[in-house]
Amino acid sequence: MPLVETLTEDTRWDALDLEALAERGARAALERLGLDHEAYEISLLACNDKRIAELNEDFRGKPQPTNVLSWPSDERAAARAGEMPHLPRPTPPMPVELGDVAIAYDTCAREAEEAGRPLRDHALHLLVHGTLHLLGFDHERDADAELMEGLETEILAALGVADPYAHLAEAPAMTRTTDG
Repeated sequence: MPLVETLTEDTRWDALDLEALAERGARAALERLGLDHEAYEISLLACNDKRIAELNEDFRGKPQPTNVLSWPSDERAAARAGEMPHLPRPTPPMPVELGDVAIAYDTCAREAEEAGRPLRDHALHLLVHGTLHLLGFDHERDADAELMEGLETEILAALGVADPYAHLAEAPAMTRTTDG
């Protein structure tokens, strides 16, 4: 059984084989944290900007598109900034449902082009990012952002993807991600 169950609403994602990419990114994130990917499940919605803008308005009160959204099945955040979140424990024989992620093709493609990065690499970054959100990581507080971005960079490097935050050292005024 796959770790990530994907519902594709926008067929432009098919050219990237998003299902395989999502599986690869989510597995790498879980394995980096010492979690057995066979004990967990994630639902992924591969959509467009119109759909993610509707979701962003419904759930966050922000009526504009974003790159990725996530809905953890449980509150797992750390109490103190910069600490590890409360990672879920396996519950055999049933897998733990970590939550849902939605990713928007239009925003992802635009961001990749603007950054001069391959679309595949940027999508993989957002999938790892969304998976980490499901596990309780966040980037609202500086110390939490440092922890999460460090993990993302490490996971992506293991997958052969360049550091997505390297540009921040050169241009600190740039934003990190637009998700929630």
